[in-house]
Amino acid sequence: MTNKKQSFLTIAQNKKILKCEKFLEEMEQVIPWNKLLEEIKPYYPISQFGRNKTELILLLKIYFLQQWYNLSDPGAEEAIYDRNSFQKFLDIDLISSNIPDETTILNFRHLLEENKLPERFFEIVDQLLEEKGYIMKEGTIVDASIIKAPSSTKNQGKKRDPEMSSTKKGNNYYFGMKMHIGVDNQKGLVHTLKTTTAKIHDRDEFYNLLHGDEKIILGDKGYYNEKDKKHCRSQDIFWGILDKAKRNQKLSEKQKRRNKKLSSIRAKVEIPFRVIKCQFNYTKTRYKGLFKNTMQLNTLFMLTNIYLVRKQLLA
Repeated sequence: MTNKKQSFLTIAQNKKILKCEKFLEEMEQVIPWNKLLEEIKPYYPISQFGRNKTELILLLKIYFLQQWYNLSDPGAEEAIYDRNSFQKFLDIDLISSNIPDETTILNFRHLLEENKLPERFFEIVDQLLEEKGYIMKEGTIVDASIIKAPSSTKNQGKKRDPEMSSTKKGNNYYFGMKMHIGVDNQKGLVHTLKTTTAKIHDRDEFYNLLHGDEKIILGDKGYYNEKDKKHCRSQDIFWGILDKAKRNQKLSEKQKRRNKKLSSIRAKVEIPFRVIKCQFNYTKTRYKGLFKNTMQLNTLFMLTNIYLVRKQLLA
């Protein structure tokens, strides 16, 4: 009786499907690849990427892997060689395929940023989901969240990022930027994204987060404004911003009950933040300055919207 040794490839082919593989299979099926690729093609000259032009779909998939798994450019190159699930998603093998190096991955990311293509990706997916009825745009929930940036001055310029700033939340101070979002009140999908430095008050971006056709507006007490409340009610728009206690005056029991009821509705706005922070592990800025980080956030929220309705899209 002989013992037959299984190769690593045989083991990989016969093993159970991992969560990461299932996730990548689902996302591969629901992302509108052709529409996104059509946006990139006019900006994708052969000469920029050397003699052997890397397939555009391959670079786009690597770019998305970077967002889902919070990978740097060199980290993405290493992960491709290391992870079988990545190789399967990219439809490559390490022997015969031309694996992009970190410089190629970097150049492609810069190409997307310089031409603001992540913004177009977000718009394309937003329009697609609206056409399919997943984004209703009848009401908007607004909110903002802080993303920390490196505060150390141990760098070449001996300075912190000048486009980031400090702010106080509760009893803690944070250094970084803010992402402001407006989401559909039915599905909790993001229809508008704005970014600012951290010290900017949430209310300053309030109107920029609305699409203009709202019948309902919801948000936490940081967005409360008496003039806005009267204006919305005069326009037959439901004012769902939480009541804020005035100086030396507590909220009434009625106001407290109203706030509690509205809080359970506006909780949908927390879902996209949870996905990019917990699912995609985006908790700190990767790049310097607001522009590059804003481009990344456009991609992250675009992928978040698809992720949140992937089951329905697959069906």
